[in-house]
Amino acid sequence: MAIFMVNAEVYFEEKFLDDSWESNWVYSEHPGKEFGKFVLSHGKFFNDAENDKGIQTSQDARFYALSTKFKPFSNKDKPLVVQFTVKHEQNIDCGGGYVKVFDCKLDSKDMHGETPYDIMFGPDICGPGTKKVHVIFSYKGKNLLINKDIRCKDDVYTHLYTLVVKPDNTYEVLIDNEKVESGELEADWNFLPPKKIKDPEAKKPSDWDDKATIDDPDDKKPDDWDKPEHIPDPDASKPEDWDDEMDGEWEPPMIDNPEYKGEWKPKQIDNPNYKGPWIHPEIDNPEYSSDAELYKRDEICALGFDLWQVKSGTIFDNVLITDDPEHAKKVGEDIWRPTFEGEKKVKEAQDEEERKKREEEAKSIKDNEDDEEDDDEEDDDDDSTDAGDVEPGEEHDDHDEL
Repeated sequence: MAIFMVNAEVYFEEKFLDDSWESNWVYSEHPGKEFGKFVLSHGKFFNDAENDKGIQTSQDARFYALSTKFKPFSNKDKPLVVQFTVKHEQNIDCGGGYVKVFDCKLDSKDMHGETPYDIMFGPDICGPGTKKVHVIFSYKGKNLLINKDIRCKDDVYTHLYTLVVKPDNTYEVLIDNEKVESGELEADWNFLPPKKIKDPEAKKPSDWDDKATIDDPDDKKPDDWDKPEHIPDPDASKPEDWDDEMDGEWEPPMIDNPEYKGEWKPKQIDNPNYKGPWIHPEIDNPEYSSDAELYKRDEICALGFDLWQVKSGTIFDNVLITDDPEHAKKVGEDIWRPTFEGEKKVKEAQDEEERKKREEEAKSIKDNEDDEEDDDEEDDDDDSTDAGDVEPGEEHDDHDEL
């Protein structure tokens, strides 16, 4: 049910505060996929045990497919804001952290990677080479990726991701309420063919001279220029044991010629006929047609997580779809910042505790090793003392009895 705020309409909001989410969200049962389960969790470190709960991926090397539906709406003549938080507390190595926005044709129980969607937005990490924010729009049956590289956060803390699409065909991407990218939809996605194309009828004139320099016609090669690159070594002599009949005619080894100057080339001078580089003329593209409604989604009524993760542990929370960027920014600030700052303090305290524990364990191991060395030295001393206490002749007693 849509929630109406002052100057803001909230189409969908989910905070995953308790187990009631399980009755509103639907797992996919698409055949041929090994799907993982989400669990309600605030993670291993958090700021508020109740408010920081979200749904967490719980099984390694699994696909995840979960979605929910809400009252349909269109963003015609209004901004569209999609916002949520992601926490990769497992220090994710490879996996998605994005959401997908669908129209009402979504079959939640059959959702999978090839299911058509309207928008895909959020972080994606796989190894050191892929750490990006996806912003993908569906347009006339094609999924269009942004032409820019937006880097995502790759630490273990909660981060806020916000996409704003405006009715003037511009957009903004924010991370933690800070703008990281913005621009025009037409410029940053290949929604439309180019406005201009090269004139297929235009040809470079045959007399067009695009050489900036030419050989100096007055420059002549010196008479003594041509020298061989290699010459016989003048210091070499025929070995005394060289047999012409057996070894063939002796020839001195070749060495680099110090007088060799390489290939002669005339010096260059400015070309008096130079016209500059020829630029292919452009004409209006007959296939181009402007679209003032690139931003518009006729029907939005579902949101889902359709992911693959190698290492599980990601927590999704604070999902918001609204028409008011300022409302989204305030909600994000009120929810995200206390969470981020609080969990960072807790994590740093946990890390310090672990560090001290490791130091104590290492010290204990070293102390035990030192004690064992002391015991070995005492045993060696005792053996030496015993050997020194033997009375003269005692070592021969057994022989005497014989």
